[in-house]
Amino acid sequence: MGIGEAASTMLAAEVNHIVKSYADKAVVNDLSFSVAQGEIFGLIGPNGAGKTTTIRMMMDIIKPDSGDVTILGEKLSEASKNKLGYLPEERGLYRKLTAIDSIIYLASLKGMDRHSAEEKANELLNQTGMLPHKKKKIEELSTGMRQVIQFLIAIIHDPELVILDEPFSGLDPVNTELLKRMFVDLRNQGKAIILSTHRMNEVEELCDRILMIDNGRAVLYGNLTEIKSRYQNNSVLLDLKGELGEVPGVTGKRTRKGYTELMVDGKTTPQQVLAHLVSRGIVINRFEVATPSLNEIFLKVVGKNHE
Repeated sequence: MGIGEAASTMLAAEVNHIVKSYADKAVVNDLSFSVAQGEIFGLIGPNGAGKTTTIRMMMDIIKPDSGDVTILGEKLSEASKNKLGYLPEERGLYRKLTAIDSIIYLASLKGMDRHSAEEKANELLNQTGMLPHKKKKIEELSTGMRQVIQFLIAIIHDPELVILDEPFSGLDPVNTELLKRMFVDLRNQGKAIILSTHRMNEVEELCDRILMIDNGRAVLYGNLTEIKSRYQNNSVLLDLKGELGEVPGVTGKRTRKGYTELMVDGKTTPQQVLAHLVSRGIVINRFEVATPSLNEIFLKVVGKNHE
C-alpha cells in the first residue's frame, strides 16, 4: 500500500520529501511515506540509516531542511502533540520519583488531570503486572521494568499515534511478549503505531507495512507480505514419505532438519513439482514455497548497498 492507497483511510502520518543534512551530509534524503490509522508500521534500517532523525522530525524535535510532515491531518502544534505518544531510544525518567508519580507527572504534561491519570496509571500498572512495584523509585527498578514504565507513559493519555524507538531493548522475553500484546491491542483500537527496531523477527510478527531506509533513502516500502513474495526464492520445502527420485524442473536439493528443500528452475512452478510428486504416490505431510525471512531480505538489500 503506497501513499495513494493509504489515503482512503485517515492518515495518522504523512511524510513528504523530507531532507536533513548535517555538515553537508544528508542523513535523511528525500524520504516520503505514510502511516494509516489501525496499522503497525515498521521503520527499519542499519545503524546510522536515519531512522531516529526521521522520528525526531516527525515529533517536531528537529526541523527538516526541506519537505514537510503532517500528523493526524495537520501540521504538528502544541495541541496536536497531545495526540502523540513517544518512546524515545534514549530513556529518561526522574530516578528519585516513584513509578506511579513518574507516570502521573508526565501524564499531567499531556493535559490529564491528576485523578484521571492516577486511575489510568493503576489500570495500566495492573495490566502489565507492575502494580506491586508502583511505590518503588525508578532507580530501584530493573532496566526492563523502567522500560515498561516508559512505555506506559507513552500511551497513558490515549494517543492516536504511538512512535516507539527501539522498544524491546533491555527487555526479557516475558516483558517483550507483554508489550507486543499491548501493541496489537492498540492497533485493534484503531491506533497507529510506528515501530523502529533492529529486531527483524519482531517486525515480521507485528508489522502490516514497512519502510526500510539505508543512507537516509527508502530502499523498501510497502506491504510486508508483498515484499516477502517479491524476494521469494525459487525453492520449496517438503516433508514427505517415500523416495524422492528425479523430479522434473528441480535443479538441486538440500536436506535440512525435518524437511527437504528443493531448488526449482525458473520455468517450473511449485504447483507442477507438487503435481508430479502426488502423481507418483508420494505421501506429502508438508509442502510450502520458501519465502525469505525479513532478516534475509534486509541483509540482501542493505548488504548490496554497502558493497
